[in-house]
Amino acid sequence: MFNKMWVIALLVFVWSFTTGTTEAAGPQPVGLGTSGNFVILAKTGVSTTGSTAVVGNIGLSPAAATFITGFGLTMDSTNVFATSSLVTGRVYAADYADPTPANLTTAISDMETAFTDAAGRTLPDFTELGAGDISGLTLAPGLYKWGTGVLITSGVTLSGSANDVWIFQIAGDLTVGNGAIVTLSGGAQASNIFWQVAGETTLGTTSDFKGIILCQTLIALNTSAVMNGRALAQTAVTLDASTVTETTSSTTPTPTPEVTPTPPATPTASATPTPECTVKSMSVSREKLPLKMGKCGDVIVTLEPDGNCSTEGKTITVKLSTASKKRVTISPESGQTNSDGKVGFSITALNKPGNAKVTFVYEKIKEFVIVKVRK
Repeated sequence: MFNKMWVIALLVFVWSFTTGTTEAAGPQPVGLGTSGNFVILAKTGVSTTGSTAVVGNIGLSPAAATFITGFGLTMDSTNVFATSSLVTGRVYAADYADPTPANLTTAISDMETAFTDAAGRTLPDFTELGAGDISGLTLAPGLYKWGTGVLITSGVTLSGSANDVWIFQIAGDLTVGNGAIVTLSGGAQASNIFWQVAGETTLGTTSDFKGIILCQTLIALNTSAVMNGRALAQTAVTLDASTVTETTSSTTPTPTPEVTPTPPATPTASATPTPECTVKSMSVSREKLPLKMGKCGDVIVTLEPDGNCSTEGKTITVKLSTASKKRVTISPESGQTNSDGKVGFSITALNKPGNAKVTFVYEKIKEFVIVKVRK
């Protein structure tokens, strides 16, 4: 059995890189390109049963919209996208109006490129760890490689800072057991965790998963499975009363282009600046959240604009009292609103019963959820 403390100790030996002024441990992040615009992206089908909740966009190509089932889609008047009561975001398919087909073709290509990039990384920090069973381990940032499948029966912890990166190269299937939890500690972000899977990915009933799945075949989320990340499949994605919340962008640094100096222009009357959108109020999808110990639930926070403007790109942070931190964890610790002014958070109950108050903050506006943790 691989010693967990030895894995933690190897943190100090992991290769590091620099993003801006911040040093990060682990390999360079995998660039997702335009596939990063989707929380679920597939080629042959996306299906759901039960009361699924998806935060983010769904895309399907080259299959047509008839292969998106269970969502009760309503076509927008432009025929460019559809909406669903189960999706906080938009749904795109290859047979929708332009420019959707071309955009999806590019996104699928970018997804396949990202898979190839992740699979092609060399000089792994760890090989065949735990003979494929990483249950109960605490994993440092780095590149991990298995020539077999990977199994998580009870849970695994990824410990690192907000800029650290994990890449898992899995030659077989990724199987996450019923009720298993992927826990992030030390500020680790789901957007910097890449699971490259050559076989199938199965998230068991009530499991709680974090990270971006780049899968060459099927991604299946069983009943009440929760995922904070992205499901990018080269075949299909299936959901069963599942919750999928998109993670924020990866830490891949964006180069700043050099600008050629130009002579000063002739002064003209300055245009009236467009005022920034003012947030009128904030709401939460639920005020009370009952959770059994070890289970998790999602909360969607929405910023309402004061007028006809967009609240996209606003940062909402989370505050927990010392007592609440003993009862729950939340991921992410802060998030940016999407085009609908919404951001999703995943709350996990720890092994201490009682009430925990989770406060969401945008500037001076606050809303909270009471989590009732029970045995």
